[in-house]
Amino acid sequence: MTIARPTDLPSALDALTTMPGARPLAGGTDLQVEVNLGHRRPDAIVALRRVGELQGIGTTDDVLDLGALTTYAQVEADLGDAAPGLAMAARTVGSPQIRNAGTIGGNLGTASPAGDTLPWLLAMDAAVRLVGPRGTRDLGVAELVTGPKRTAMAADELITRVLVPRVEGPQHVAKVGPRTAMAIAIASVAVIVDTASRRVRVGLGSVGPTPLRPTAAEAMIDDAMDWSALHAPHDAITRFGDLCAAAASPITDHRSTADYRRHAVGVIAARTLERCLQR
Repeated sequence: MTIARPTDLPSALDALTTMPGARPLAGGTDLQVEVNLGHRRPDAIVALRRVGELQGIGTTDDVLDLGALTTYAQVEADLGDAAPGLAMAARTVGSPQIRNAGTIGGNLGTASPAGDTLPWLLAMDAAVRLVGPRGTRDLGVAELVTGPKRTAMAADELITRVLVPRVEGPQHVAKVGPRTAMAIAIASVAVIVDTASRRVRVGLGSVGPTPLRPTAAEAMIDDAMDWSALHAPHDAITRFGDLCAAAASPITDHRSTADYRRHAVGVIAARTLERCLQR
């Protein structure tokens, strides 16, 4: 296996172009597992850890700018105030070793339906910046993730930044798994109560081929909410959970049945909204 270790973005892009079939490697928490299990045998690897343009976190009043190599541990440590929902999601990822290695860009590039950060990024209308030989383009998370472990990225493109609009208001994430820690989500939810726009934003994970926005649930709870008191009637919250469950399109696999996933996502969606309103 040929391994390129570029230290800047042009060198990384050049390596992807000149080594056909090369796979980019960020933290390796997904790719290395697939290699170990024999599911992938790449002829070449482009190791990205030293590429400075993919690192760093920037914040303004309007935008949170995350380098693709931002780790879950960095999110936990540095973004509890700026992005509390993302920090909550990061805390649920694997073990401390995995959180020190795994990256936001890698989570997006892997595009697993169970990716822990994806529901929050989808709900926040985050944009992913892709750079390749043909230039730079920005895609929303819904445009980037096209199916289970499939994206709209070209083979010679890299995720460089993740751009997240800043939103005022409470937010919370939750997931159901077979155990409390080091578990892949059976169902997950991110809820953001956007007080400035008077919108409830929701992302669902592990209950469809891609992360989902339950738009009917969002519209219903937007209308039912007393925005001046930041309160919603109990029956509206229950209906919100039911509509989130109805939006799900889960599968049955070795971790869960489709019926359980659909039920679970409705329950945790309602509870997560309640937690936001209690704050």
